[in-house]
Amino acid sequence: MADTYDILIIGGGPGGYVAAIRAAQLGFKTAVVEREHLGGICLNWGCIPTKALLRSAEIFHYAENAANYGLKIAKPDFDIEAVVKRSRGVSAQLNGGVGYLMKKNKIDVIWGQAKIAKAPKGGPVEVAVGKIEKTVVEPQNPIPKGVLGEGTYKAKHVIVATGARPRVLPGIEPDGDRIWTYFEAMKPKAMPKSLIVMGSGAIGIEFASFYRTMGADVTVVELLPQIMPVEDAEIAGIARKQFEKQGLKILTDAKVSKVEKGGNGVTVTVETKDGKSQTLNAERLISAVGVMGNTEGLGLEEAGVQIERGIVKIDGYGRTNVEGIYAIGDVAGPPMLAHKAEHEGTICVEKIKGLDVHPMKKTEIPGCTYCQPQVASVGLTEAKAKEAGRKVKVGRFNFRGNGKAIALGEPEGLVKTVFDAETGELLGAHMVGAEVTELIQGFVIAMGLETTEEELMHTCFPHPTLSEMMHESVLDAFGRVIHM
Repeated sequence: MADTYDILIIGGGPGGYVAAIRAAQLGFKTAVVEREHLGGICLNWGCIPTKALLRSAEIFHYAENAANYGLKIAKPDFDIEAVVKRSRGVSAQLNGGVGYLMKKNKIDVIWGQAKIAKAPKGGPVEVAVGKIEKTVVEPQNPIPKGVLGEGTYKAKHVIVATGARPRVLPGIEPDGDRIWTYFEAMKPKAMPKSLIVMGSGAIGIEFASFYRTMGADVTVVELLPQIMPVEDAEIAGIARKQFEKQGLKILTDAKVSKVEKGGNGVTVTVETKDGKSQTLNAERLISAVGVMGNTEGLGLEEAGVQIERGIVKIDGYGRTNVEGIYAIGDVAGPPMLAHKAEHEGTICVEKIKGLDVHPMKKTEIPGCTYCQPQVASVGLTEAKAKEAGRKVKVGRFNFRGNGKAIALGEPEGLVKTVFDAETGELLGAHMVGAEVTELIQGFVIAMGLETTEEELMHTCFPHPTLSEMMHESVLDAFGRVIHM
């Protein structure tokens, strides 16, 4: 405990543990402080377990529609307890995997609640690790063997990677029973017959998609005019039509103004932009109105670290205004995505090492929503590109023109590309349809390499694949589309 670490990371989520591994690879003596779950929200209560739930829903959907593929399956059913158990099992497996990676890379894991005690100019930074005050979300995976405990630890560099938590609106506080956050929505004891989902970002839409596919009556209430507000308007519009075709009810330009809990569920008053109001009844309400960074109780303000609107202010390398203190991931601002945190952590550590590393470029961070149909994007939307004063060329290719999509029985969807009309620079790519979350990385790489439209058009894409639609969308932007 008397030794000084090179790098100490507060938070063992995706950003924290990836930064720790990279630090160890670079020869730094490294430690991670965690108070609840190695792997953070993403692995334990976010990205991973929700994908397991959505996979069960997807298979159930195909079983219900087996006749479309020439198959005969007796009326399919599900066991929600088993569905949840599988999801938690996937999470537990990966949680254990993170513990193994810490041990493999000789990274110390310190168990407890961290607070920056001293941050003298010239360092080292002192971090006090004490008793955990937060109520742990259950079920909790076993604490790794061999962890260090409470005490004061010193480090030349401290990286804050404490993640985020669900945003709570006054008067609509989650109670774990009638009003849920994603924690409760991920482990229902029984399948509710009806739900209201407040918010249509990635979290809200994924849960709406899951519960609707499993047979619940679902209504989504969105404050803004468009669902999935960060996505391209055309893509969001196509997704909305598909959701509504599946029976999902969607209210936009609408605000939940009042929630009353009763013995059989909740009664929700919704006010629309035109001043009208309506009353909705459901067994459960899922509050999915975003997340907020965990900046409290860390000693950041006392150390002089700048915090604006609940977000730690950093530069492109994760550095705060205080020497020796850094921040990455959700606590450092949007987009609040696990892969952004991982990449940010790697950049931060490599900069500390003195490597020649490019700063974080947020326009090249992809976003994925794993609803049905899936939505994926990177870069500027068509509207944002035009707002920025760019003259654009837009390419579109419909799933119905792709042989693989038709063979899969997934003919609904669109791949859209946005180019600078003068330079040929790829400004953005936006997709809706089957497996687009597995396709978007092709455009992310193209943007990172500053690939021109000519290079993309002269790239050979394999046939038959969904990826051919990416090629066709580029061709369409320049008047050369083949199969449409």
